[in-house]
Amino acid sequence: MQIAKLIAGRDPADIIHCTVDMPVREVVALLAGKRIGALPVMNGSMVAGIFSERDLIYRVAEMGDKCLDCPVGEVMTAPAITVGTHETVLEALGLMTRRRIRHLPVLENGFMRGFISIGDLVKSRLDEVGHEAEALRTYIQSA
Repeated sequence: MQIAKLIAGRDPADIIHCTVDMPVREVVALLAGKRIGALPVMNGSMVAGIFSERDLIYRVAEMGDKCLDCPVGEVMTAPAITVGTHETVLEALGLMTRRRIRHLPVLENGFMRGFISIGDLVKSRLDEVGHEAEALRTYIQSA
């Protein structure tokens, strides 16, 4: 299945994100309030990076609590590792595995069309395997 099909029906305007100039303290509150682990960091209409729980842990270990007053653009992971709408779920899972990440902005013509997590991809894959198993059961029963 292609990523485009996975994000079909999702409105890009609904993607929870932050901007490069937001203080880390506000971004952490946003992560906690929405109960999410990462979000894209935007610079205008372009994805500038990703800010995740890992970024926070690394920066607190490095800088202490003064990192909370920094703009997120100074402490985010950049550039963002992204996936295109034309790529498959398996390709995205492979990328996440190789790069040891759990979230990917989905880009089309340079603009963000979605934001997917490893959970989205695993659920999609499990649904696909379930459909394949049912098709095999039906085939075997009709043979």
